Amino acid sequence: MFRGIKVQQQLRRPENERLNVIVVGAGLGGLGAAIALLLAGHNVHVLESASQIGEVGAGIQVLPNSSRVLIQWGLGPRLARLATIPEQVTMIGWKGNVLTTYDFEAAAKEYKSPFWDFHRADLHRCLLDRAQELGATFQTNSRVVDIDFSKADIATVELAGGRRLSADLVIGADGIFSRCREIMLGRESPPVATGDLAYRVLLSTEGMRDDPELSAFIDTHHVRYWMGPEKHAVTYVLRNGELLNMVLLVPDDMPPGAPTIDASVDEMRALFADWDPRIPKLLKFCKSVQKWRLCYRPGLETPWYNSTGTFALLGDAVHATLPYLASGAGMSLEDGAVLGHCFARIKDTSPSSKLSALAIYEKCRRHRTESIVDRGNLQQHLYHIDDGEEQRARDERFKAFERVEKEVVDKGLRAGGYVLPEGLEDGTDPLAWRRHGVGRWLIGYDCERDVERVWPREEGEGKEVRASL
Repeated sequence: MFRGIKVQQQLRRPENERLNVIVVGAGLGGLGAAIALLLAGHNVHVLESASQIGEVGAGIQVLPNSSRVLIQWGLGPRLARLATIPEQVTMIGWKGNVLTTYDFEAAAKEYKSPFWDFHRADLHRCLLDRAQELGATFQTNSRVVDIDFSKADIATVELAGGRRLSADLVIGADGIFSRCREIMLGRESPPVATGDLAYRVLLSTEGMRDDPELSAFIDTHHVRYWMGPEKHAVTYVLRNGELLNMVLLVPDDMPPGAPTIDASVDEMRALFADWDPRIPKLLKFCKSVQKWRLCYRPGLETPWYNSTGTFALLGDAVHATLPYLASGAGMSLEDGAVLGHCFARIKDTSPSSKLSALAIYEKCRRHRTESIVDRGNLQQHLYHIDDGEEQRARDERFKAFERVEKEVVDKGLRAGGYVLPEGLEDGTDPLAWRRHGVGRWLIGYDCERDVERVWPREEGEGKEVRASL
């Protein structure tokens, strides 16, 4: 089904070569780390602060670099049954004019892994099931208040209520409002507000087919982005057309300290009343909505792990990004995959082995994830430009890079052999997923290959190769 992608088999290690690992957080990143470390042959215990393990939210886009990871973890067939496969992305001006498109089907063939769209809960459930199949144990109602990582060989987690648990390695995957990050740094470390918030809407498509303008949203599996002054909107279908996922991004007016609040549907509708008439039509189907403050995490100035190799951070706790590249969860899944590949290579449980694995993990991940955060922040600007000269220049670049993409594909020049037209520079395509945005290094990335490039040779000869983005 997924030609060329090898499914990982679980390593069988003798007990004295297995690490006992605690993963803090049972979100997508924490479950991904658990799966990868279990496949590497180690023991994993997952702590979750909530009373039950589940996922909130609505839709999530999975790009080929992330779907490749999920398939390697053995999740391909079950996820394929739950996924909507988008055919293309269409970028649209706020009045409804098409600016450019990008063929997801052609890109999936080029990068040899699919684009998938999911209800977030469906993806989360599959990850949870896979972690359990591989042998993970779970503990809910377990809020971490402190971690003692002063010893050379173990770290000890303290839970609310006083219980303590020790492990050879603790992975802090507790999300954007991470307590583990603050423990690692020894100080408060709140995420940075971006100035935007998101209205997240999940609409039943029942009744939409009665309107010819809206039926196209169900019949064609396209991801659509509308861009306008200070705002943008995104839609795509889920669960075989039963649901329409819609996210509306607007300036942040939430009270300080509240990451999410119930919101007014009428207020949301008013913000888009004069946009493409299809958006107000869609929003008539909305009964209730919440606002989510959008924050990000700039790169850590310190290492992602402690000096004895018993405690490390992963995912949004390190590099939470804006959702404008559809890559936040993907970067967390990649983190877990790289961590697993590193710990698959160690031969014992010594501090030196753990430190070696964590050093390669960070070497592979730091620059790539910081680049994703930076590009997500740039997309915030590109999507929200006011009408005028800069907006017209952006729209011209959309069209110019679309012509380049068509020529590359039509002439079979994916490996090179062409020169960009004068005035166009690599990396400046405002449709970031195309090859001259960030597509080549974002979507073409392979976790296992990156670890292989960076891991020192057995004999200690030769130079390490710098990790690709």
